Amino acid sequence: MSNQIFDLIIRASVVYFFILLAIRISGKKEMSQMSVADFVLILLVSNAVQNAMIGPYNSLWAGLIAASTLFLVNYILKRYLYKFSFVKKTFEGEATLLIYKGKLQEEKMKKANITSQEIEMLIRENGIENVSKVKLGILEVDGKISLITY
Repeated sequence: MSNQIFDLIIRASVVYFFILLAIRISGKKEMSQMSVADFVLILLVSNAVQNAMIGPYNSLWAGLIAASTLFLVNYILKRYLYKFSFVKKTFEGEATLLIYKGKLQEEKMKKANITSQEIEMLIRENGIENVSKVKLGILEVDGKISLITY
């Protein structure tokens, strides 16, 4: 029985970190703008990894152990994110400066997969006339873009 529990804990932890890494690689922008396709992807991925997480154990207890492991691993990771900046940078990334003193930062935008049309739309949605009125535009770690005007 203890081998089964240990196996469940390892499986759930590996799946947790795999999904976390996959989301991290997909980019910050994807986190804030979930389309229907993104939602379907999340549903299908959760179904696909369920068997990898539970393995041959399909009892109520197996599900509860796997879920408890996910909550515990998440809690521990959040504590490390708070305590150690290098862990936070690794798992969450850093904010990216997209606009500086009214000028688009093309290289940083390209790296973040954000087009000038997307920036212009965001500026208009925030009631700002044009990019020259924006002092700072920052892609936050959660995928949202913050705009600070003059």
